[in-house]
Amino acid sequence: MSTELPSDPKESPPAPRPAPREVWKKGGRLLSVLLAVNVLLLACTLISGGAFNKVAVYDTDVFALLTTMLLLAMVWILFYLLGTARCPNGVPYRDAHAGPIWLRGGLVLFGICTLIMDVFKTGYYSSFFECQSAIKILYPLTQAVFVIVQTYFLWVSAKDCVHTHLDLTRCGLMLTLTTNLAIWMAAVVDESVHQSHSHSSSHSNTSHTRLALDLERASSAVGGDCSCDTAVCQIFQQGYFYLYPFNIEYSLFASTMLYVMWKNVGRLLASSTPSHSHAPSPVSLFRETFFAGPVLGLMLFVVGLAVFIIYEVQVSGEQSRTQQALVTYYSFNIVCLGLMTLVSLSGSVIYRFDRRAMDQHKNPTRTLDVALLMGAALGQYAISYYSIVAVVAGTPRDLLAGLNLAHALLMIAQHTFQNVFIIESLHRGPPSAEPHDTPPKEPCHGLTFANLDALHTLPACPPTPRLVGPSPAGPQEAASIIVAPRSHWRRRCLKDISLFLLLCNIIGSHQSLM
Repeated sequence: MSTELPSDPKESPPAPRPAPREVWKKGGRLLSVLLAVNVLLLACTLISGGAFNKVAVYDTDVFALLTTMLLLAMVWILFYLLGTARCPNGVPYRDAHAGPIWLRGGLVLFGICTLIMDVFKTGYYSSFFECQSAIKILYPLTQAVFVIVQTYFLWVSAKDCVHTHLDLTRCGLMLTLTTNLAIWMAAVVDESVHQSHSHSSSHSNTSHTRLALDLERASSAVGGDCSCDTAVCQIFQQGYFYLYPFNIEYSLFASTMLYVMWKNVGRLLASSTPSHSHAPSPVSLFRETFFAGPVLGLMLFVVGLAVFIIYEVQVSGEQSRTQQALVTYYSFNIVCLGLMTLVSLSGSVIYRFDRRAMDQHKNPTRTLDVALLMGAALGQYAISYYSIVAVVAGTPRDLLAGLNLAHALLMIAQHTFQNVFIIESLHRGPPSAEPHDTPPKEPCHGLTFANLDALHTLPACPPTPRLVGPSPAGPQEAASIIVAPRSHWRRRCLKDISLFLLLCNIIGSHQSLM
């Protein structure tokens, strides 16, 4: 007869298997950053040198470098797509926060506009093919193919946490990011030079652009006419200059998504890590709101467009009308910035009563959002402080100077409180993360519904509320019913504040173009 031996009470259960250690990534990141810095400095040197007439750097040199970078980036993207397709275990995790649908949708929209710009640019350079180098036609064609390949790559791979070929992947991502930054800088420089020369040529009736000088040199070399005189050539030239802002935005969108992918290379994500990607659907965007924020924001948006049109019409007229247009512009912006400051401050106050837990998990997307938010605010801070110094040190103390001073001060306050509100909202968990109080164990009676805020001051055994209705509810259901309207009211207020700030920032971006 066999008997079971008693188990040793001191025997401990087998230790759980240790989680896989995240691969050390400082060396690979340092190597990729050094590669990106050197390539970017080389590109910036050529692009900035090509913007000046007295520097022996021509457009063909810049286009040759950018075309080479585009081809190398496309080769790496194809290698990445084929490598991850042949190795399914190479991407064991996907970051739910990376590459949201609005960012990928904006990338596709700006990519389509960039393709149209490349068509216009190809048509423009083809108008005088005999006077141009072949690289000037090859560059926009290469860029068009690059935009298609990169857009598909970011659409399907923006959330990847790659675990194969770590160093090569980091270097490839940094090369692609540097290529986008170089294209961005080339577009900004080209547009700035075009605007400055257009302003100077309108006063001197002559053209001093680097392209015009190249065409004159080519005309003298081939003995033909290389000027852009036809109507089709003029349409192509003006068209691709107007589409430059979309190319700039496309490069910035792609750069941010590539940076998040670079941070996610070799990253481990725990399966228990909560995902807070609770983006609202377009149908429910205005569902749970008081409609005060959207209505007031739309009113300011319409008034801002009217002010923009009036400013553009009157600023080109006589001096008195220009003065009146400036007073109208500053008055509207002072009102708009004041409301945005108060609303942002109200949102921060509402968060003081929010009991949702703070999201402290590692999140490269949120870190990049905060860095870009603070970096973009530095420009407005600098403009505002320069305006304050100019107004205070200036001699004319008229109404326009006072409005300029008030506008600069409110600009600083608005960006400060708005950034605090946005950063705090980025670190909040979803509405389901709100902690629930422990339900009472003993039922009591006699609770009054006059003040919902008194729920925090109730004793450990609160009285059970008497609900009006045929079916009584328990204490846990009653407490959740009482707490729900208050949290629901806070969520509605925060959504109204967010929509109001969204509409005000949209019209504010148009006002900054004046």
